[in-house]
Amino acid sequence: MRKMYRFLQIALIAFPFLAMKQDKPLRVIFFGDSITQAGVGPNGYITKAGELLKAEGKSSQFELMGAGIGGNKVYDLYLRMEEDVLAKKPDVVFIYVGINDVWHKASSGTGTDPDKYVKFYEAIIKKLKAQNIRTILCTPTVIGEKTDNSNQQDGDLNQYSKLIRDIAARNNLQLLDLRVAFMDYLKANNPDNKEKGVLTTDRVHLTDGGNAFLAQKMVEALLTK
Repeated sequence: MRKMYRFLQIALIAFPFLAMKQDKPLRVIFFGDSITQAGVGPNGYITKAGELLKAEGKSSQFELMGAGIGGNKVYDLYLRMEEDVLAKKPDVVFIYVGINDVWHKASSGTGTDPDKYVKFYEAIIKKLKAQNIRTILCTPTVIGEKTDNSNQQDGDLNQYSKLIRDIAARNNLQLLDLRVAFMDYLKANNPDNKEKGVLTTDRVHLTDGGNAFLAQKMVEALLTK
């Protein structure tokens, strides 16, 4: 009887705290470059993701935050993650970086070599794992919307996407394969093989439709158990 009484005392103290923890919205940070920086705008993918969650009656369950800076590559994310991510105590982090690591190799010669890309990516993951933060890895999308592998950086994007798939498998982390999702969409919706104007405005940054499509994919990944 005494043990039962003690159990009830503990339960009465613990249960309210458990309820408080469950009622607190999960803080979700989208960590990336200019696509993510624009994601918090009125038509950005993070804003649209919030609208999708609201439509499903789940907006109170999540707090969405953007941590994107234009021009960032993977090592930029690593260098600023303490202040821009870890200090905010997130429950979930989407890592969405790679476009500039590939794009800048051709545009300015300042991209990221594959081996360094993997090392910095793994270093980011190590810090997130140490905090028990749920981490979702996103492959890079497109630099040009042609569907016949004739965009200049298609080969590199495919290579870096494979690197991320391998990193996800090696670390037992959730993968959101945006490269595949975008290419599948374009194959179905870009019959004229245009280099831009379907999901992107300039071959990289997103149209309203592109933001809506990305938001849908992000929310699907977030709600995947």
